[in-house]
Amino acid sequence: MAAVLKERAIPAAAEQPVVIVGAGPVGVRLAQALHRRDPVQPLVLYGAERWAPYNRVRLSSFLAGELGWDALTRDLAVPDAPPVATRFGCAVVAIDREAQTIFDAAGRVQPYSKLVLATGSTPHVPDIAGIRTAGVYTFRDVDDAQRLVARRVRSRCTVVLGGGLLGLEAARAMRRFHTEVIVVEQADRLMSLQLDAESAQRLRGHVEALGVRVILGDGVRGVAGETRVAGVRLRSGAEIACDTVIVATGIRPNVDLARRAGLAVGRGIQVDDRLRTSDPDVYAAGECAEHRGVVYGLAAPGLEQASVAAADIAGDAARYLGSTLATRLKVLDLPVFSIGRSRDEDRPDLAVRRWHFRARDGGAYARLATERGRLVGAIAVGAVPDVGRLQEAVARGRRVWPWQLWRFARTGSPWPEATPGDVGAWPANVAVCNCTGVTRGELGRAVAEGCATVAALAARTGASTVCGSCRPLLAALAGAGGPAEPARGWRTLAGAGVVALAAALALGLAVAIPYAATVQVPWQWDVVWRDGFWKQVSGFTVLALSVLALVLSLRKRIRRFRAGDFPLWRIAHALLGVATVAVLLVHTGGRLGANLNLALMLAFLGVLALGGAAGGVVALEHRLGARAARLRRTWTWAHLAVFWPVPVLLGMHVLKTYYF
Repeated sequence: MAAVLKERAIPAAAEQPVVIVGAGPVGVRLAQALHRRDPVQPLVLYGAERWAPYNRVRLSSFLAGELGWDALTRDLAVPDAPPVATRFGCAVVAIDREAQTIFDAAGRVQPYSKLVLATGSTPHVPDIAGIRTAGVYTFRDVDDAQRLVARRVRSRCTVVLGGGLLGLEAARAMRRFHTEVIVVEQADRLMSLQLDAESAQRLRGHVEALGVRVILGDGVRGVAGETRVAGVRLRSGAEIACDTVIVATGIRPNVDLARRAGLAVGRGIQVDDRLRTSDPDVYAAGECAEHRGVVYGLAAPGLEQASVAAADIAGDAARYLGSTLATRLKVLDLPVFSIGRSRDEDRPDLAVRRWHFRARDGGAYARLATERGRLVGAIAVGAVPDVGRLQEAVARGRRVWPWQLWRFARTGSPWPEATPGDVGAWPANVAVCNCTGVTRGELGRAVAEGCATVAALAARTGASTVCGSCRPLLAALAGAGGPAEPARGWRTLAGAGVVALAAALALGLAVAIPYAATVQVPWQWDVVWRDGFWKQVSGFTVLALSVLALVLSLRKRIRRFRAGDFPLWRIAHALLGVATVAVLLVHTGGRLGANLNLALMLAFLGVLALGGAAGGVVALEHRLGARAARLRRTWTWAHLAVFWPVPVLLGMHVLKTYYF
């Protein structure tokens, strides 16, 4: 890792440049978006840090030694073009709005046509005794991470103040060399801004299982030690001996530059729906901006704001109407998701109802919040399916029906046969990259335009450039021509499907087996569907084969029933279907019958035909490409829907036969 010492100069131009103050992900995204819209527009990008732009969201992985510098700076390259100048390691110290100029730490006076403040935030350091003692660290930038890397190998006991995401990630990183780590959180739960009590309790169990001690409902009253940290004193009166303290108690927007310039400032720099400040030539975006009274302090809203500000500066109509707060990440390798009104159970809001899913193995947990039948919030901890669709559904306030809630309580997903890995089959408006808000539809268009690698998709859309957790999904999309390998036993499935379809067609057209023309033949074959004994044998054989075929549903839908390899179960299901139609042909002689018998036969034929079609789609999905998942889902559920009348009709058929 090397500091950026060289500045990129901007050539003389008649048009004054757009100046961006802040070289974090939001500032870089803004520069990239402006350059794409107008490649000849001069830009000047200032960064107070001496480093090249890097991904602050992934600093914990950098601290833990899981990422190198190259991975930290991936996809944050400033456009390498003459109209774009970079000035890293150089802070902006003042703004002269009347002259439309800024003053930097190197003594330069830089004119601007438009100015964008993407100054980010600084760590909130609580005002407690001893907080400035040597051995107390913050964790916000690369310099902080480097200091903690050096400290990690010498620390025997580290106390982390704050049980939010950053505090937990710092705790994980400091555990690398078996350092004792204690997290102190004054709220009654970890990640109290994102999780409800039960999900936070599950997260706590996971954190403690990794060897991190957690103290809740208590705060630090002071840091002990004269020249170096010797411990912390808690409000409860307890004392913890330690040699290192990491402060992760939140952030404060950087508004000092804007305040000195006379811009309207609240908690953040106040902006309108076009991201303009009280001065129409000055914009603000990211953690420093306050929109409609809200400072988001998260990466995804900041990147949305950058896109809107870039569009407005370029003269396009764009409005920022706010962001639905969503958290989707891994906390100490445990998937955690939260969006919308998901944790306000303490509010006396009787209009909001909550629905829960708890995995039987005690691992995954999820909760939905609905209001007047529409999704308004969701929480998930652990391996919960269809999180991407949940995020889209909450963001758009989609309606959820009672049977979907019943399915959610059983499976963790309101939707049938959730296939989170099949990203190519996701709805176009579902966000694949939560951090940047890039949807499956946008990525699909990029693939159609020739983006065939993760790097190309990231460069075109910005997806995966923040936390990087969606890179496997991008890899799947980049090769989204369909599965690389055919389904196991696909030829058997295809053959069984053809046989089932042909048999259903033959029976439906009443292609009957003829009766024996004379009693002089050696074997009277028609006895098998005329004689009561043989009809019972074949009838109960059909019933037994049908019940055995249903076992596939148990293998697929009951979580505790996981015996055997599912592709083999699917092949067995197809072969049982073929055997069933063969015995049915023997039982009926190929005759549909009338009244109740006709209804039962038509239901059976529908099940066979649709099952054959579904099996054919599964067998050929390696050739059908991205359409396969949609076709498979359609035919499979049609197959199941048509089956439901069969048990009732079959029961009535048996009752009729024996009662009358």
